[in-house]
Amino acid sequence: MSTMAEYQEDDRQLLTHEETLALIEKAQNGDNEAKEILVRKNIALVKSLVKKFMNRGYEYEDLFQLGSIGLIKAIQNYEPKFNVRFSTYAVPMIVGEIKRFLRDDGMIKVSRSLKELVNKSAVAREQLKGKLGRDPSIQEIAEAVDSSPEEIVYAMESVRTPASIYDVIYEDEDNPILLIDKVSEDTPQIDEAMERITLNDLLSKLDKRERTIIIMRYFRDKTQSEIAEMLNISQVQVSRIEKKVLMKMREML
Repeated sequence: MSTMAEYQEDDRQLLTHEETLALIEKAQNGDNEAKEILVRKNIALVKSLVKKFMNRGYEYEDLFQLGSIGLIKAIQNYEPKFNVRFSTYAVPMIVGEIKRFLRDDGMIKVSRSLKELVNKSAVAREQLKGKLGRDPSIQEIAEAVDSSPEEIVYAMESVRTPASIYDVIYEDEDNPILLIDKVSEDTPQIDEAMERITLNDLLSKLDKRERTIIIMRYFRDKTQSEIAEMLNISQVQVSRIEKKVLMKMREML
C-alpha cells in the first residue's frame, strides 16, 4: 500500500482511480494531508481550465484561486456512486466556480483588495468547513485570513450582487413579468426602495464595527450575544453600541 510520503515524492506521477478514491475518503474524513495531495495531483487540471478564461480583465491568480475552490468542493462532494472518474467530476465544479464569479462580478466595481479578501475568505471557509464538519463562524474565518470580522462582513456585502429591475420574477406561457413591472404598479414598493437607498447611505457613514452590528442585528437576525461572540466583545458592549448607532442614524435622517 502506498504511503503519504510516496505520494509526495513526484507530483507529476498520476494517481490510479483506486488511489484517488482512497485519498478522497481520507480527505472527507478530515485528513488534511490527503486533501493536500489530491489538490497537488490535480492542480494541473485547474491551471489548464483557468487558461480558458484569460484575457477577460482578471488576474490569473484570482481565477486560479477560484478554480482551486472548485477543486476543493469537488473533493468534498465526490462519491464513488457517481460512476465517473474524479477528474471528470471535478471539471464542471472548477469551471462552475469561475463562471459564477464572472457572471456575478462587474455590476458594482469594488477594489481589488476587497475582492482578494473575499476570495481568501471563501477558500478559508471551505477549508474550515471540511476541518470542523460545520459552517465556520465569521470570527473563525477572520482569524484564518488574519483579518477582522468587521472587514470580512464589509467585503462580503461589497461584492453582493444587487437585483436588476429587469430580472424576471415570474413567467407564464412566454409572458414574463419583470421586477420593474411589479414596482411600477405598486407604490408601497417604490417607497420601500427609497427607504433602502436612504438606509444604504446611512450605513455607509458608519464605521466598520458599527455597520457590522447593524447588519448582523437587523439583516441577519443575529442576537446581541451571537454578535458579541463573533466580535469578541461583551453583550453589554454590543447593546451600548447598537443604541448609540441607532441614535446617530436618527440624527442623520
